[in-house]
Amino acid sequence: MISLDEAVTARLESHGARFEVLVDPDAALAIKRGEFDGDLEDVIAAEDVFDNASTGDRPAENDLEDVFDTTDPLEIIPEVIKRGEIQITADQRREMQEQKRKELITTIARNAINPQMDDAPHPPERIENALEEAGFTVDPMEPASEQVDDALDALRPVIPIRFEEITIAVQIPPEYAGSAQAKIRQYGDLEREEWQPDGSWIGVITFPAGLQNDFYDVVNENTSGEAETQIVSDKGELSTR
Repeated sequence: MISLDEAVTARLESHGARFEVLVDPDAALAIKRGEFDGDLEDVIAAEDVFDNASTGDRPAENDLEDVFDTTDPLEIIPEVIKRGEIQITADQRREMQEQKRKELITTIARNAINPQMDDAPHPPERIENALEEAGFTVDPMEPASEQVDDALDALRPVIPIRFEEITIAVQIPPEYAGSAQAKIRQYGDLEREEWQPDGSWIGVITFPAGLQNDFYDVVNENTSGEAETQIVSDKGELSTR
């Protein structure tokens, strides 16, 4: 279960009665869209249905039977969310909006590059400032992933930006190959790999272009800076870093 501070109220009025439940805001939106596949007990603040959640008053059992054909809270809670309205306070709205804003900036920073600066990643701070300059307003009631396209449309007049993947070939010396390749292969999609006779490892990894600086950091940290990396161009050519 979640804490009361984390929960929002979902409210349904039907048959002259009111039904309220306390639920995580993101889970409530997912349930309303039919996209929730988690454990309901993990995203509610109370396994109960209220007439007034703020006072703890409960509706009559016959009202529950009339509207939902059951008195089981775990069956009723999703129905209240789907058929009712999600109520949020001004503070909750601000908090949700800030959370979605951070998620949006992180997503764009992970995937976006600057085509005018040799496809270098955009730092999160630059994206944040550009969104503010563009006057983009994050919708707290929509998943951040569904706001990316609109955010990019707002950003393009402000900064040069596009989403792109990058493919990098990396060769790890034999003394680091065993442990380093295990971490590097998880960084993105491993296109191909090859173990050399001397025990060194060569792998070709594809991942969001905005993560390339982080990728180089991971490679260097796990090989004491002794690995070799090359960017693989769209034509299959290698560009030495």
